[in-house]
Amino acid sequence: MVDLAEQLETKDHFDVDHDFIAHLNGECLDWAGMDSEALQQALQAQGADWYGLVKERCPHVFAAAPVFISEMQLQQMKAVIAAVEEVVGTPEPQTALGVFYGYDFHLNAQGTHLIEVNTNAGGAFLLDVLVCSQREATLYGAEVCEQDLEQVFIEMFRNEWRLLHGAVPLKTVAIVDEQPEAQYLYPEFLLAQKMFGRAGVTAYIADPSALQARDDGLYCDGQRVDLVYNRLTDFTLQRYPHLRSAWDKWQVVVTPNPSHHERYAEKRKLALFSDPVALRAQGISQAGIAALSAGVPQTRIVVPAEAANWWDERKQWFFKPVSGYGSKGAYRGDKLTKRVFEEIMQADYIAQRLALPGERKVCPAGLEPQSLKFDVRCYVYDGRVQLMAARLYQGQTTNFRTPGGGFALVRVVE
Repeated sequence: MVDLAEQLETKDHFDVDHDFIAHLNGECLDWAGMDSEALQQALQAQGADWYGLVKERCPHVFAAAPVFISEMQLQQMKAVIAAVEEVVGTPEPQTALGVFYGYDFHLNAQGTHLIEVNTNAGGAFLLDVLVCSQREATLYGAEVCEQDLEQVFIEMFRNEWRLLHGAVPLKTVAIVDEQPEAQYLYPEFLLAQKMFGRAGVTAYIADPSALQARDDGLYCDGQRVDLVYNRLTDFTLQRYPHLRSAWDKWQVVVTPNPSHHERYAEKRKLALFSDPVALRAQGISQAGIAALSAGVPQTRIVVPAEAANWWDERKQWFFKPVSGYGSKGAYRGDKLTKRVFEEIMQADYIAQRLALPGERKVCPAGLEPQSLKFDVRCYVYDGRVQLMAARLYQGQTTNFRTPGGGFALVRVVE
Protein backbone atom coordinates (compact mmCIF):
# COMPACT_ATOMS: atom_id res chain seq x y z
CA MET A 1 0.00 0.00 0.00
CA VAL A 2 1.30 3.45 -0.92
CA ASP A 3 2.01 5.63 2.10
CA LEU A 4 -0.46 8.52 2.44
CA ALA A 5 2.33 11.02 2.97
CA GLU A 6 3.86 9.91 -0.33
CA GLN A 7 0.49 10.32 -2.03
CA LEU A 8 0.25 13.87 -0.78
CA GLU A 9 3.75 14.64 -1.98
CA THR A 10 2.68 13.50 -5.45
CA LYS A 11 -0.78 15.00 -5.26
CA ASP A 12 -0.32 16.77 -8.60
CA HIS A 13 -0.68 13.31 -10.15
CA PHE A 14 -3.48 12.17 -7.88
CA ASP A 15 -7.16 12.77 -8.51
CA VAL A 16 -8.25 13.93 -5.08
CA ASP A 17 -11.84 12.81 -4.46
CA HIS A 18 -14.11 12.62 -1.46
CA ASP A 19 -13.11 9.03 -0.66
CA PHE A 20 -9.46 10.02 -0.37
CA ILE A 21 -10.28 13.05 1.81
CA ALA A 22 -12.53 10.89 3.99
CA HIS A 23 -9.68 8.36 4.28
CA LEU A 24 -7.29 11.07 5.47
CA ASN A 25 -9.83 12.34 8.00
CA GLY A 26 -10.44 8.79 9.18
CA GLU A 27 -6.83 8.18 10.18
CA CYS A 28 -4.59 9.34 13.01
CA LEU A 29 -1.53 10.44 11.07
CA ASP A 30 1.48 11.58 13.08
CA TRP A 31 3.02 13.36 10.11
CA ALA A 32 -0.17 15.34 9.49
CA GLY A 33 -0.79 16.42 13.06
CA MET A 34 -0.50 19.69 14.87
CA ASP A 35 2.68 21.00 16.46
CA SER A 36 1.27 21.09 19.99
CA GLU A 37 4.51 22.33 21.50
CA ALA A 38 4.56 25.34 19.15
CA LEU A 39 0.93 26.07 20.01
CA GLN A 40 1.59 25.93 23.74
CA GLN A 41 4.55 28.29 23.35
CA ALA A 42 2.39 30.72 21.38
CA LEU A 43 -0.34 30.59 24.02
CA GLN A 44 2.13 31.12 26.87
CA ALA A 45 3.61 34.08 25.01
CA GLN A 46 0.29 35.90 25.54
CA GLY A 47 1.04 36.10 29.27
CA ALA A 48 0.78 33.82 32.28
CA ASP A 49 -2.58 35.17 33.45
CA TRP A 50 -4.12 34.85 29.99
CA TYR A 51 -2.73 31.34 29.52
CA GLY A 52 -4.08 30.29 32.90
CA LEU A 53 -7.50 31.68 31.99
CA VAL A 54 -7.59 29.63 28.77
CA LYS A 55 -6.60 26.44 30.58
CA GLU A 56 -9.30 27.05 33.19
CA ARG A 57 -12.11 28.51 31.05
CA CYS A 58 -11.82 26.71 27.73
CA PRO A 59 -9.38 23.78 27.87
CA HIS A 60 -10.96 22.17 24.79
CA VAL A 61 -10.93 25.22 22.52
CA PHE A 62 -8.23 23.77 20.22
CA ALA A 63 -8.60 20.38 18.53
CA ALA A 64 -6.02 17.63 18.60
CA ALA A 65 -5.89 17.13 14.83
CA PRO A 66 -6.26 19.08 11.60
CA VAL A 67 -9.09 18.53 9.13
CA PHE A 68 -8.39 17.75 5.48
CA ILE A 69 -10.44 19.25 2.66
CA SER A 70 -9.88 19.16 -1.07
CA GLU A 71 -9.08 22.09 -3.32
CA MET A 72 -12.39 21.43 -5.05
CA GLN A 73 -14.28 21.74 -1.76
CA LEU A 74 -12.49 25.00 -1.05
CA GLN A 75 -13.44 26.39 -4.45
CA GLN A 76 -17.05 25.26 -3.97
CA MET A 77 -17.25 27.13 -0.68
CA LYS A 78 -15.78 30.25 -2.27
CA ALA A 79 -18.33 30.02 -5.09
CA VAL A 80 -21.19 29.89 -2.59
CA ILE A 81 -19.79 32.87 -0.68
CA ALA A 82 -19.47 34.87 -3.91
CA ALA A 83 -23.04 33.98 -4.85
CA VAL A 84 -24.36 35.09 -1.46
CA GLU A 85 -22.56 38.40 -1.95
CA GLU A 86 -24.30 38.77 -5.31
CA VAL A 87 -27.72 38.09 -3.76
CA VAL A 88 -27.41 40.53 -0.86
CA GLY A 89 -26.02 43.30 -3.08
CA THR A 90 -24.06 46.43 -2.22
CA PRO A 91 -24.67 47.83 1.29
CA GLU A 92 -25.64 51.38 2.08
CA PRO A 93 -22.53 53.43 2.96
CA GLN A 94 -23.64 54.09 6.54
CA THR A 95 -23.89 50.36 7.35
CA ALA A 96 -20.22 49.67 6.51
CA LEU A 97 -19.35 46.08 5.58
CA GLY A 98 -19.32 44.07 8.80
CA VAL A 99 -16.39 42.24 10.40
CA PHE A 100 -15.90 38.50 10.79
CA TYR A 101 -18.81 37.07 8.88
CA GLY A 102 -18.84 33.33 9.48
CA TYR A 103 -19.97 31.00 6.70
CA ASP A 104 -20.44 27.55 8.22
CA PHE A 105 -20.33 24.48 5.94
CA HIS A 106 -20.92 20.77 6.30
CA LEU A 107 -18.76 18.70 3.95
CA ASN A 108 -19.83 15.18 3.05
CA ALA A 109 -20.01 12.74 0.12
CA GLN A 110 -22.86 14.75 -1.41
CA GLY A 111 -20.83 17.98 -1.55
CA THR A 112 -20.37 21.20 0.42
CA HIS A 113 -23.41 22.58 2.21
CA LEU A 114 -23.84 26.08 3.63
CA ILE A 115 -25.61 25.53 6.94
CA GLU A 116 -25.81 29.17 8.02
CA VAL A 117 -24.20 32.59 7.90
CA ASN A 118 -23.23 34.34 11.14
CA THR A 119 -22.49 38.03 11.46
CA ASN A 120 -20.80 37.86 14.85
CA ALA A 121 -18.69 34.75 14.37
CA GLY A 122 -16.27 34.25 17.24
CA GLY A 123 -12.89 32.59 17.33
CA ALA A 124 -10.81 34.56 14.82
CA PHE A 125 -8.37 36.01 17.38
CA LEU A 126 -7.81 32.62 18.98
CA LEU A 127 -7.28 31.15 15.53
CA ASP A 128 -4.69 33.82 14.81
CA VAL A 129 -2.62 32.34 17.62
CA LEU A 130 -3.28 28.75 16.50
CA VAL A 131 -2.67 29.17 12.77
CA CYS A 132 0.35 31.41 13.09
CA SER A 133 1.97 29.03 15.55
CA GLN A 134 2.00 26.46 12.75
CA ARG A 135 3.90 28.49 10.16
CA GLU A 136 5.80 25.48 8.87
CA ALA A 137 2.62 23.51 8.18
CA THR A 138 0.82 23.33 4.86
CA LEU A 139 -2.58 24.70 5.75
CA TYR A 140 -5.08 27.27 4.62
CA GLY A 141 -4.22 30.63 6.13
CA ALA A 142 -0.48 30.10 6.66
CA GLU A 143 0.30 32.38 3.74
CA VAL A 144 -1.81 35.10 5.38
CA CYS A 145 0.26 34.82 8.55
CA GLU A 146 3.35 35.65 6.54
CA GLN A 147 1.63 38.98 5.81
CA ASP A 148 0.72 39.33 9.52
CA LEU A 149 -2.88 38.29 10.19
CA GLU A 150 -3.12 40.83 13.00
CA GLN A 151 -2.57 43.62 10.51
CA VAL A 152 -5.27 42.16 8.30
CA PHE A 153 -7.69 42.32 11.24
CA ILE A 154 -6.79 45.83 12.42
CA GLU A 155 -7.04 47.16 8.86
CA MET A 156 -10.51 45.64 8.61
CA PHE A 157 -11.70 47.57 11.66
CA ARG A 158 -10.05 50.73 10.41
CA ASN A 159 -11.82 50.28 7.11
CA GLU A 160 -15.17 49.99 8.88
CA TRP A 161 -14.40 53.38 10.46
CA ARG A 162 -12.96 54.85 7.26
CA LEU A 163 -16.09 54.08 5.23
CA LEU A 164 -18.01 56.62 7.34
CA HIS A 165 -15.30 58.99 8.52
CA GLY A 166 -12.63 59.05 5.83
CA ALA A 167 -9.12 59.87 6.99
CA VAL A 168 -10.08 60.72 10.58
CA PRO A 169 -8.08 58.32 12.81
CA LEU A 170 -9.85 55.54 14.72
CA LYS A 171 -9.06 56.18 18.39
CA THR A 172 -11.45 54.30 20.68
CA VAL A 173 -13.14 50.89 20.42
CA ALA A 174 -15.53 49.12 22.77
CA ILE A 175 -15.69 45.30 22.58
CA VAL A 176 -19.26 44.76 23.75
CA ASP A 177 -21.05 41.67 25.05
CA GLU A 178 -23.34 40.87 27.95
CA GLN A 179 -21.27 40.20 31.07
CA PRO A 180 -18.14 39.78 28.95
CA GLU A 181 -15.96 38.38 31.72
CA ALA A 182 -18.41 35.48 32.10
CA GLN A 183 -18.39 34.60 28.40
CA TYR A 184 -16.74 31.37 27.31
CA LEU A 185 -14.62 33.23 24.75
CA TYR A 186 -13.62 36.05 27.10
CA PRO A 187 -9.93 35.18 26.50
CA GLU A 188 -10.53 36.13 22.88
CA PHE A 189 -11.81 39.56 23.92
CA LEU A 190 -8.53 40.08 25.77
CA LEU A 191 -6.59 39.18 22.61
CA ALA A 192 -8.62 41.70 20.61
CA GLN A 193 -8.01 44.37 23.25
CA LYS A 194 -4.26 43.75 23.05
CA MET A 195 -4.37 43.92 19.26
CA PHE A 196 -6.06 47.31 19.31
CA GLY A 197 -3.59 48.53 21.92
CA ARG A 198 -0.60 47.57 19.80
CA ALA A 199 -2.18 49.54 16.94
CA GLY A 200 -2.52 52.66 19.11
CA VAL A 201 -6.27 52.30 19.57
CA THR A 202 -7.75 52.42 23.09
CA ALA A 203 -10.03 49.40 23.57
CA TYR A 204 -12.52 48.68 26.37
CA ILE A 205 -14.22 45.37 27.07
CA ALA A 206 -17.67 46.32 28.26
CA ASP A 207 -21.19 45.21 29.03
CA PRO A 208 -23.77 47.38 27.19
CA SER A 209 -24.75 48.87 30.54
CA ALA A 210 -21.25 50.39 30.80
CA LEU A 211 -21.92 52.55 27.72
CA GLN A 212 -23.33 55.99 28.53
CA ALA A 213 -25.44 57.86 25.98
CA ARG A 214 -24.72 61.57 25.63
CA ASP A 215 -25.88 64.14 23.13
CA ASP A 216 -22.88 63.57 20.89
CA GLY A 217 -22.64 59.79 21.14
CA LEU A 218 -21.65 56.89 23.37
CA TYR A 219 -19.04 57.03 26.11
CA CYS A 220 -17.18 54.38 28.07
CA ASP A 221 -15.13 55.24 31.13
CA GLY A 222 -15.43 58.91 30.22
CA GLN A 223 -14.10 58.42 26.69
CA ARG A 224 -16.18 58.82 23.56
CA VAL A 225 -16.43 55.51 21.66
CA ASP A 226 -15.68 55.65 17.95
CA LEU A 227 -16.49 52.02 17.12
CA VAL A 228 -18.32 49.17 18.83
CA TYR A 229 -17.07 45.67 18.03
CA ASN A 230 -20.41 44.00 18.59
CA ARG A 231 -20.47 40.48 20.07
CA LEU A 232 -24.07 40.68 21.30
CA THR A 233 -26.63 38.08 20.27
CA ASP A 234 -29.54 40.54 20.25
CA PHE A 235 -29.01 41.19 16.57
CA THR A 236 -31.56 44.02 16.34
CA LEU A 237 -30.16 45.79 19.46
CA GLN A 238 -33.73 46.32 20.67
CA ARG A 239 -32.73 45.43 24.23
CA TYR A 240 -30.10 48.17 24.15
CA PRO A 241 -31.93 51.32 23.00
CA HIS A 242 -29.02 53.64 23.83
CA LEU A 243 -26.69 51.62 21.58
CA ARG A 244 -29.31 51.27 18.86
CA SER A 245 -30.08 54.99 18.95
CA ALA A 246 -26.43 56.01 18.69
CA TRP A 247 -26.03 53.71 15.70
CA ASP A 248 -29.21 54.99 14.05
CA LYS A 249 -27.91 58.57 14.44
CA TRP A 250 -24.48 57.61 12.99
CA GLN A 251 -22.86 58.70 16.27
CA VAL A 252 -20.94 55.44 16.54
CA VAL A 253 -19.83 52.77 14.10
CA VAL A 254 -21.27 49.38 15.12
CA THR A 255 -19.84 46.30 13.45
CA PRO A 256 -21.46 43.93 12.90
CA ASN A 257 -24.78 45.77 13.16
CA PRO A 258 -28.51 45.06 12.69
CA SER A 259 -28.34 45.82 8.98
CA HIS A 260 -25.61 43.22 8.48
CA HIS A 261 -27.64 40.55 10.24
CA GLU A 262 -30.79 41.37 8.27
CA ARG A 263 -28.97 41.20 4.94
CA TYR A 264 -26.90 38.06 5.54
CA ALA A 265 -27.79 36.05 8.60
CA GLU A 266 -31.52 36.30 9.23
CA LYS A 267 -32.47 32.63 8.97
CA ARG A 268 -35.18 33.21 6.35
CA LYS A 269 -32.40 34.26 3.97
CA LEU A 270 -31.49 30.57 3.65
CA ALA A 271 -34.89 29.98 2.05
CA LEU A 272 -34.08 32.63 -0.56
CA PHE A 273 -30.57 31.31 -1.16
CA SER A 274 -31.99 27.84 -1.89
CA ASP A 275 -34.87 28.99 -4.15
CA PRO A 276 -33.74 29.13 -7.82
CA VAL A 277 -37.04 30.61 -8.98
CA ALA A 278 -36.83 33.53 -6.53
CA LEU A 279 -33.16 34.06 -7.35
CA ARG A 280 -33.88 34.12 -11.08
CA ALA A 281 -36.66 36.66 -10.51
CA GLN A 282 -34.17 38.80 -8.57
CA GLY A 283 -31.83 38.80 -11.58
CA ILE A 284 -29.08 36.67 -10.06
CA SER A 285 -26.59 35.28 -12.58
CA GLN A 286 -26.90 31.68 -13.71
CA ALA A 287 -23.48 30.96 -12.20
CA GLY A 288 -24.64 32.31 -8.84
CA ILE A 289 -27.87 30.30 -8.97
CA ALA A 290 -25.93 27.15 -9.84
CA ALA A 291 -23.50 27.67 -6.93
CA LEU A 292 -26.32 28.23 -4.45
CA SER A 293 -28.44 25.36 -5.78
CA ALA A 294 -25.51 23.01 -5.32
CA GLY A 295 -24.24 24.50 -2.06
CA VAL A 296 -27.27 25.48 0.06
CA PRO A 297 -29.60 22.73 1.28
CA GLN A 298 -33.26 23.34 0.48
CA THR A 299 -34.69 25.56 3.21
CA ARG A 300 -38.36 26.30 3.88
CA ILE A 301 -40.24 28.50 6.31
CA VAL A 302 -42.25 26.32 8.68
CA VAL A 303 -45.98 26.93 8.38
CA PRO A 304 -48.02 25.53 11.30
CA ALA A 305 -50.96 24.77 9.01
CA GLU A 306 -48.74 22.14 7.37
CA ALA A 307 -47.90 20.43 10.66
CA ALA A 308 -49.10 16.99 9.53
CA ASN A 309 -46.80 17.06 6.50
CA TRP A 310 -43.87 18.32 8.57
CA TRP A 311 -44.31 15.48 11.05
CA ASP A 312 -44.40 12.89 8.27
CA GLU A 313 -41.24 14.32 6.66
CA ARG A 314 -39.43 15.41 9.84
CA LYS A 315 -36.55 12.92 9.47
CA GLN A 316 -35.40 14.70 6.31
CA TRP A 317 -35.11 18.12 7.94
CA PHE A 318 -33.19 20.15 10.51
CA PHE A 319 -35.36 22.71 12.36
CA LYS A 320 -33.91 26.10 13.40
CA PRO A 321 -35.53 29.04 15.18
CA VAL A 322 -35.55 32.17 13.02
CA SER A 323 -34.16 34.30 15.84
CA GLY A 324 -31.86 31.66 17.28
CA TYR A 325 -28.08 31.57 17.58
CA GLY A 326 -25.42 29.11 18.63
CA SER A 327 -27.66 26.10 17.81
CA LYS A 328 -30.02 27.01 20.64
CA GLY A 329 -33.47 25.62 19.97
CA ALA A 330 -32.25 23.75 16.86
CA TYR A 331 -33.28 20.12 16.35
CA ARG A 332 -32.66 17.26 13.99
CA GLY A 333 -36.04 16.05 12.81
CA ASP A 334 -35.24 12.39 13.41
CA LYS A 335 -34.52 13.20 17.08
CA LEU A 336 -37.73 15.13 17.73
CA THR A 337 -40.29 14.14 20.34
CA LYS A 338 -43.92 14.92 19.68
CA ARG A 339 -43.90 17.53 22.43
CA VAL A 340 -40.93 19.44 21.02
CA PHE A 341 -42.36 19.17 17.51
CA GLU A 342 -45.60 20.78 18.68
CA GLU A 343 -43.60 23.60 20.30
CA ILE A 344 -41.78 24.16 17.01
CA MET A 345 -45.08 24.40 15.16
CA GLN A 346 -46.15 27.20 17.50
CA ALA A 347 -42.93 29.15 17.14
CA ASP A 348 -41.07 30.95 14.33
CA TYR A 349 -38.91 28.33 12.60
CA ILE A 350 -37.26 27.41 9.33
CA ALA A 351 -36.46 23.87 8.23
CA GLN A 352 -33.34 22.98 6.28
CA ARG A 353 -32.88 19.75 4.36
CA LEU A 354 -30.62 17.56 6.51
CA ALA A 355 -26.96 17.71 5.44
CA LEU A 356 -24.80 15.65 7.75
CA PRO A 357 -21.42 16.98 8.93
CA GLY A 358 -18.15 15.31 8.07
CA GLU A 359 -16.21 13.22 10.56
CA ARG A 360 -12.60 13.38 11.77
CA LYS A 361 -10.82 10.73 13.80
CA VAL A 362 -8.71 12.13 16.62
CA CYS A 363 -6.28 10.39 18.93
CA PRO A 364 -5.62 12.72 21.89
CA ALA A 365 -2.74 11.75 24.14
CA GLY A 366 -3.94 9.49 26.94
CA LEU A 367 -7.41 9.00 25.44
CA GLU A 368 -9.00 6.40 23.21
CA PRO A 369 -9.26 7.30 19.50
CA GLN A 370 -12.68 8.67 18.59
CA SER A 371 -14.52 10.02 15.58
CA LEU A 372 -15.80 13.57 15.96
CA LYS A 373 -18.13 15.57 13.74
CA PHE A 374 -16.82 18.71 12.10
CA ASP A 375 -17.93 21.76 10.21
CA VAL A 376 -15.77 24.27 8.34
CA ARG A 377 -16.07 27.99 9.07
CA CYS A 378 -14.89 30.59 6.57
CA TYR A 379 -14.23 34.01 8.10
CA VAL A 380 -15.14 36.53 5.43
CA TYR A 381 -14.74 40.29 5.05
CA ASP A 382 -15.96 42.20 2.02
CA GLY A 383 -16.54 38.93 0.19
CA ARG A 384 -12.98 37.67 0.77
CA VAL A 385 -12.05 34.63 2.85
CA GLN A 386 -9.53 35.83 5.44
CA LEU A 387 -9.27 32.70 7.52
CA MET A 388 -10.64 29.18 7.61
CA ALA A 389 -10.98 26.70 10.45
CA ALA A 390 -12.84 23.53 11.31
CA ARG A 391 -14.72 22.88 14.53
CA LEU A 392 -14.66 19.34 15.95
CA TYR A 393 -17.37 18.23 18.34
CA GLN A 394 -19.63 15.48 19.68
CA GLY A 395 -23.40 15.62 19.89
CA GLN A 396 -25.60 18.02 17.97
CA THR A 397 -23.75 21.31 18.45
CA THR A 398 -20.24 22.76 18.36
CA ASN A 399 -19.99 23.18 22.12
CA PHE A 400 -16.18 23.25 22.66
CA ARG A 401 -16.60 20.79 25.52
CA THR A 402 -15.23 17.67 23.79
CA PRO A 403 -11.73 16.39 24.67
CA GLY A 404 -9.78 16.41 21.41
CA GLY A 405 -12.33 18.76 19.86
CA GLY A 406 -12.47 22.51 19.33
CA PHE A 407 -11.07 24.78 16.62
CA ALA A 408 -8.96 22.81 14.17
CA LEU A 409 -6.49 23.65 11.44
CA VAL A 410 -7.65 23.10 7.86
CA ARG A 411 -5.26 21.46 5.41
CA VAL A 412 -6.16 21.80 1.73
CA VAL A 413 -5.17 18.86 -0.49
CA GLU A 414 -4.80 20.14 -4.03
